[in-house]
Amino acid sequence: MDHLKNIPNMDEILKHPEVAALIAQVRRDMVVSAARAVVAQLRAQLIKRPQTIPKTIMLEEVVKLIKTRISALTTGTLQEVVNGTGVVLHTNLGRAPLAESALEEIQGLAACYTNLELDLQSGERGSRYRHLEELLITLTGAEAALVVNNNAAAVLLGLNTMAAGREVIVSRGQLVEIGGAFRIPEVMKASGARLVEVGTTNKTYPGDFLEAIRPETALLFSAHTSNYRIVGFTREATLAEMVQAGRQAGLPVMHDLGSGVLFDLSPWGLKEEPTVQASINAGADVVTFSGDKLLGGPQAGIIVGKKTYIDAMKKNQLLRALRVDKLTIAALEGTLKTYLTAEPQLLVPVLRMLTVSAEELEQSSFRLCSQLQEAIGDHPQVVSIMTVALEDRVGGGAYPIHSLPGFGVEIAFKSRLETIARLLRESRPALLARIQDNCLLISVRTLRAGDLQQVAGLLQQTLHRLGMEDKTGAPEGLKER
Repeated sequence: MDHLKNIPNMDEILKHPEVAALIAQVRRDMVVSAARAVVAQLRAQLIKRPQTIPKTIMLEEVVKLIKTRISALTTGTLQEVVNGTGVVLHTNLGRAPLAESALEEIQGLAACYTNLELDLQSGERGSRYRHLEELLITLTGAEAALVVNNNAAAVLLGLNTMAAGREVIVSRGQLVEIGGAFRIPEVMKASGARLVEVGTTNKTYPGDFLEAIRPETALLFSAHTSNYRIVGFTREATLAEMVQAGRQAGLPVMHDLGSGVLFDLSPWGLKEEPTVQASINAGADVVTFSGDKLLGGPQAGIIVGKKTYIDAMKKNQLLRALRVDKLTIAALEGTLKTYLTAEPQLLVPVLRMLTVSAEELEQSSFRLCSQLQEAIGDHPQVVSIMTVALEDRVGGGAYPIHSLPGFGVEIAFKSRLETIARLLRESRPALLARIQDNCLLISVRTLRAGDLQQVAGLLQQTLHRLGMEDKTGAPEGLKER
């Protein structure tokens, strides 16, 4: 165990000038706790992979890691990420970036008191949901609307209100898993409703629903399969056919749209996603969808439909556990207002990224390539920098088989590609790119205004850090922290 003898003791660590400076800024016990955690991590790594490291280098690395831990506590771990992946609705990156109108609403209302639940005219308590309801009614053509904290909550509330203790009929081809283990059968069980499956995985007919209806049946449920497609020998009952079956049996139809879009994207070749308006026009009694996907707003679950069902959901005790706060309402209100304009695709970042022309993307890739060549083109690790055609993705569980023709920049390095990608992720802001064919690919579709210059600077800083890291001689396990 001689390789462990150079691990600095606590007294040496706390006397280090940089650690002493930390103690002057934050609580001493926080620094001590961070130091103990770092030493324990280092000891475990050296036991697993024995190596002898000079004590001075060991101490400097420990100090660096302590500072990193304290920084994460004091500055927070949620940070900006530059999205160079070309995936517009990247779930791991928070899905939709907000429109300027949404940011203005949040900034204007976050620091002050608001009339969240106050009717200013009467002076009496009001409803927080009224701030969004009229906008959603106007935009969708529905009779009423309600907003909860995400689409899973919207489905849960709808099923619990309309079908608790009773049966809900669903096509086997629509028993989807949305992501994060959110599955239609499980959420149905949690709601108190009993699932009745009809049809087969690849074929379900309207008659299958009619044959399954019993006195215990509460509603017919349709889930839009937004994150996968079944192709070939298939047949699925359309929403209109389900509505007809529901009317015939005197039962409501609930349509879970998932990503839900308010703006028709078919002129740009994106035809697979039905709009919320189309579902309402087809006769669905209740429609649920997300706020932070194709709508381009904050995380929210939006419910629109017949007033009798929405009013019942407003009285459900479960609603209080699922309600949205003033900041979500402000952000969603700001987003929805853009849909009142003639061209929301120019104002909502998600729509802008989905409808941007190939010519504009190509020109952006040329500019990025030029800036990168100027910033890092002569670095010894760089082999080549060139513009390339790419296939981007919508993401967010939408358009699963549809690729978006795009453009970007490909950077080939002599070696250390994985390390370079890691260092880019550790930058402030972080840069997330693709790794393909042993090259780094940066798509310009998902870069915002001003990101091009920032990307060049981040690559320049990263290559500098790569050289510095190679000189430290730090334990490999600590390098890859």
